[in-house]
Amino acid sequence: MEKRIPMTLRGFEQLQNEAQHLKNVERPAVIKAIADAREHGDLSENAEYHAAKERQGFIEGRLAELEDKISRAEIIDISQMAGDDIKFGATVTLEDEDTSEITRYQIVGSDEADIRQHLLSITSPLARALIGKKKGDSIEVTTPNGSKAYSIHQVQYL
Repeated sequence: MEKRIPMTLRGFEQLQNEAQHLKNVERPAVIKAIADAREHGDLSENAEYHAAKERQGFIEGRLAELEDKISRAEIIDISQMAGDDIKFGATVTLEDEDTSEITRYQIVGSDEADIRQHLLSITSPLARALIGKKKGDSIEVTTPNGSKAYSIHQVQYL
C-alpha cells in the first residue's frame, strides 16, 4: 500500500497549480524551443537544443513527482480540528526559554513548509517534538546549533 502524504488543502492546491502550470505553460514552451532549435541544423553541436532537452527532462520529472504526490495526498481539514493536543495543522505559539523570543508556527506537510512564512514541516525535529504536547508544556529540541528549549504558550487550529 502506498504511503499517504498529509497536507493542508492549501498545500494540495499549490501542488495542483504547479502541475497545471508545468502542463499548460512550461511543457508547450519547451516543445516549441526544441522545435526551434532543431531548425538551426546540426543537433550534435546545438547548445539551444541540448538546453531545451535538459529543461524538458526536468519538467517531465517534476511533473511525475507532483502527480505522484497529488495521487497520494491525504488532505487534512484543519477547520474541523480542535483540542489542546498539538497535531498536524496546529498553529503553535512558542517562547524560547533562553531568549524569551516568541514565535508562531503552523505544522504542515513537507511540500508546503516554508520557515520564512512560519510553516513548519511535520517531519522537522521541532514539529516532531511538538506533536502530542499541550499548552504549558516545555520541549527540548536538538538543532545544528545545539539544544534549544521552548515553552508552549498557545495551541490553535486556524
